Amino acid sequence: MRPIIQVNDVSKSYRLGKRQEYATIREEIVKAIRGPLDLLRRKKKSRADTLWALRNVSFDVRPGEVLGVIGRNGAGKSTLLKILSSITEPTSGRAELYGRIGSLLEVGTGFHQELTGRENIYLNGTILGMKKREIDRRFDEIVAFAEIDRFLDTPVKYYSSGMYTRLAFSVAAHLDPEILVVDEVLAVGDAPFQRKCLGKMGDVARQGRTILFVSHNMAAVQQLTHSCLILEAGRLIYYGPTETALSKYLSSSRELASTIYDVRGTPRRYPDLKKQVEFLSAEVAGPPVKLIAADQPIRLNALVRGNETVERFRLSSIIFRADGTPVGIGFGPTVHSIERGQETSIELSIAEHNLAPGQYHVALASGTGNPLEGHTEFDVIFDVCHFEVMPLEGPGGVQATWTPVWGTIHFSNVSSYECAALVK
Repeated sequence: MRPIIQVNDVSKSYRLGKRQEYATIREEIVKAIRGPLDLLRRKKKSRADTLWALRNVSFDVRPGEVLGVIGRNGAGKSTLLKILSSITEPTSGRAELYGRIGSLLEVGTGFHQELTGRENIYLNGTILGMKKREIDRRFDEIVAFAEIDRFLDTPVKYYSSGMYTRLAFSVAAHLDPEILVVDEVLAVGDAPFQRKCLGKMGDVARQGRTILFVSHNMAAVQQLTHSCLILEAGRLIYYGPTETALSKYLSSSRELASTIYDVRGTPRRYPDLKKQVEFLSAEVAGPPVKLIAADQPIRLNALVRGNETVERFRLSSIIFRADGTPVGIGFGPTVHSIERGQETSIELSIAEHNLAPGQYHVALASGTGNPLEGHTEFDVIFDVCHFEVMPLEGPGGVQATWTPVWGTIHFSNVSSYECAALVK
């Protein structure tokens, strides 16, 4: 089967700080006299002021493939999509697409400011090569999805960024493109709109169309895409299955892919504790990439050592959002008798966490008693066991099933935050 997208050795460079200069006749004569020396200086400055947004990027995309494009800010993701969408030309190399493309790269891309929402729907459809009757057939569906029926005959220059984005995505997704290209522009919308768009992209993918999806939301990338390419400083460093791509990317960019946190000698520990039961390491159990569905348990493994003989102790955990806000505490049942010098592996399983999608990390404590009622702490480690919670997906796409307080944990009493300790 012939690829629907072929990118062969594509590079794109930009000149930094280049601007138009105007000179007098006298200045031009002086420049001519100084010519050879100035030419050498300009060449050196030209090399220093050239930014390569892409360097020798090559890959193929098969029809029906959902491809994620990931990388840090400035890696070249948006430049690549602009080349594929024919918004900009590559400095060298060639990109070929064999199908009708719908692009959503920036708010307002492809819209005429003076035209109404209705007129822009037909304009975009015409640009995509659709006949009027084809656009008519999809028109009501586009308007209903975008939720802009009251403003349909208003020039889009008066739209808010949210209205603009809703209409732009609706047009790009509903006008039967064979290739749908979506950049991080969805971040402009509110949470319900983002879920709606992710669900629509899932529908488009199930219809066998090709999607290129750029996002910093790793949960959405894992949910939607079959394969991913990773860009770093304009170069393609990996192209393959999504799970492997996320593992490589996360391991190089943050701690979500860290398998084990060795906490011996670490600053991630509260000082001035006696460490009768000391943490040696901690990890989130499961695959190397710590992405957890909202309805899956969170399993934490901790390796502890008894520096004294302790008859009774328990482990407790506090989960924090990425911004440091604590969202819940849980504790395991008492573990009896650890001997001096003994090492024991303990698992805390948080069965029903009700966490909203997002990134989290954990603090673990060893001690006696109930952490909510006061207890003696032996050892406390923090900022370990990083993980990300993914949205749930139902028949109609991504669904929100969390509590009314977004980004927090919900439990009516402590007993509903279940923890089980398994001594191995």
